[in-house]
Amino acid sequence: MKITITKNEQEFDTGAAWRIIAQMLEKPTAVIGLSTGQTTMGMHALVSRIFAQYPFDVSRITLFNVDELTNLPREYAGSCYTMILNQLAGPLGIPEANFIMPPTLSDDFEAECRLFEQRLAERGGADLQMLGIGANGHIGINQPGTPFESETWVSPMDPDFEARVRRETHVPPETVLGGLTRGIKNIMHTRKLILIAKGVHKAEIIEQAILGPVTTDIPASIVQLHPNCEILLDAEAASQIIGKIALINTNH
Repeated sequence: MKITITKNEQEFDTGAAWRIIAQMLEKPTAVIGLSTGQTTMGMHALVSRIFAQYPFDVSRITLFNVDELTNLPREYAGSCYTMILNQLAGPLGIPEANFIMPPTLSDDFEAECRLFEQRLAERGGADLQMLGIGANGHIGINQPGTPFESETWVSPMDPDFEARVRRETHVPPETVLGGLTRGIKNIMHTRKLILIAKGVHKAEIIEQAILGPVTTDIPASIVQLHPNCEILLDAEAASQIIGKIALINTNH
């Protein structure tokens, strides 16, 4: 497990953006997993900006997101499809066939989970996953308590997040919201993971995920066992582990 701590948010975004670009340049047929949220907006914008200035061939690159909201219109601004389309897939001109996302509406989400994984497997599986971490340690939408052997499934949303989505979409209470997410087992089969976090509000969970025990109480802690994982942090997110780096390097 490699740990990289950047000086500030700008350096974090730059480093993350270049890691995505480097994967595309190294393997023109790369299958790259993304994450949405405040952590990734800056890095995605920078990837698009660099590509606009120095275009390169992305015609065989495949993009997907680690999760997607369910039972909401795909056009909802908060859907992962819409965010990744606007932030990366659209600006880079990724062919529609190479932007792999499950639908937000379906009569059979179990089948959609299988199809999602099948489409990724047909392309050789995921080469890189930029993996966000929630304040409670979730990865994808695998909330605390999710078994490590879980495979792609529809998970309940975090209650606070669900409340915000309902306010924004006016979805009636009887509509069950959730998130189709790659399971922890699927995520761990990715060839390279980059766990990303920025901001002081992530400092405590980063310390627990990296220094604490590997436990389903903190799903992100499983990345300690991945053979090719980098932890990329800004100084604020790393504030509770900076003095313990020597210990981390010794034990991992």
